[in-house]
Amino acid sequence: MYPVRNSVKALIIRNDRLLCIRKTDKEGYYYILPGGGQEKNETFVETLRRECREELGAAVTVGRLRFIREYIGRNHEFKETDDAHQVEFMFECSLLEEPDIEKAHHLDEGQDGITWVDISGNGKPRVYPKVLVDRLRDGYQEVYWGDVN
Repeated sequence: MYPVRNSVKALIIRNDRLLCIRKTDKEGYYYILPGGGQEKNETFVETLRRECREELGAAVTVGRLRFIREYIGRNHEFKETDDAHQVEFMFECSLLEEPDIEKAHHLDEGQDGITWVDISGNGKPRVYPKVLVDRLRDGYQEVYWGDVN
């Protein structure tokens, strides 16, 4: 039996650009939100502050909860290798200092950079979750998304 994992993510937006962690696979670059798993005895806010220091090398102020997404791996494109069940809580955040990969001390697995991704409508960046950029562009207001990729 695998437990359901809580994961807390940072939505950091500046000038129609979303701050993301950059990773690479056989198709090229893709982008995910900074953040990660909640540890025992940590609040969501504490988790997000820790994760942003680890992955972005920057301190953040945590704002309001914006979205909740469930991800059940067996229902999506990576089902052959992904049996995770994760609930992601995405919070609006503000940087207290500029991100610096040199100050990041515990990068996410496979992380090879930090990138500001254009979400203004110019192109379709490969951001996960896949629905995120469209929902940010469209001003989507529903908080709970269910099991989406």
